[in-house]
Amino acid sequence: MALNKVVALVFDGIHPFEFGVACEAFGIDRSEEGLPVYDFYVASESATPVRTHNGFTITTEHRFDQALDADLVVVSAGAPEHPTTPAVAQTLAAAYANGAAVMGLCAGAFSVGEAGLLDGRRCTTHWRLAAELAERFPAAAVDPDVLYVQDGRIYTSAGTAAGIDLCLHLMRQEHGAEVANAVARRMVVPPHRDGGQAQYIDVPVPSTGSDGLAELMDELMEELADQHTVDSMARRVNMSGRTFARRFAEATGTTPHAWLLRQRVLFARRQLEAGHEPVDVIARRAGFGTAALLRHHFQRQTGVAPTAYRKAFCAKPLP
Repeated sequence: MALNKVVALVFDGIHPFEFGVACEAFGIDRSEEGLPVYDFYVASESATPVRTHNGFTITTEHRFDQALDADLVVVSAGAPEHPTTPAVAQTLAAAYANGAAVMGLCAGAFSVGEAGLLDGRRCTTHWRLAAELAERFPAAAVDPDVLYVQDGRIYTSAGTAAGIDLCLHLMRQEHGAEVANAVARRMVVPPHRDGGQAQYIDVPVPSTGSDGLAELMDELMEELADQHTVDSMARRVNMSGRTFARRFAEATGTTPHAWLLRQRVLFARRQLEAGHEPVDVIARRAGFGTAALLRHHFQRQTGVAPTAYRKAFCAKPLP
């Protein structure tokens, strides 16, 4: 598709960060670097100032009819805290019918759904809102784990910085990797995070009552390097293996083995973020034993290899 005119819709309750992502990606003149320049408009339903989620207001010169001949219409977070107005939904539906691509950033996916544009499509949103999105729009295929999804001319992203990844993905499609990388350098962000990459959701340890499971989990977190079986864990809380597995699943929603794997991957993530120790050393500390086994489980849970994760998230420069 051609990507020239981009319109961002604003409405009461909008979250400034995701709206700012659209402005940063498509509303800045980078022509001195030979990069594309977009006809960028911010549009509201009326001349009345729009009140953001954070309490300040935005006044715009343009109205929703600017979206009707746009190449891309962006709607950012705001719903479900503030339900999508009929005018927003109608504008998105009309723009799409006229050939525009529609992008929902974070909870903006709810507005795309209200426009009837998620039915039969893959989509995503912030992981905390994914279940609600799936309930509200049962005909949509909601993937709560990924950073962003493109399904035809419909684009949706997870929360906050994932919106930047989605905008760069669209630029890469339309203008090539060199342009997207140059824009990423200007924005001081990684040039490419694949949409299938996981949202890196930490799963907290749930409350488990007074049967000793919470205390056991605390101890296991300090003993990840050791090998543990269902029977060895069960003995520590004076239960049979079968009773322990059942109680554990009731308390955590998963099996002891799956929980332990998850904690080991989370430990490895923190180690990779903190420095540049060899992957095989981290693997032993996490209880995987070998770097190959760590890579297998790490990629399975996060969608990326340990080295790629470290490159993206480690705050320390290489020695």
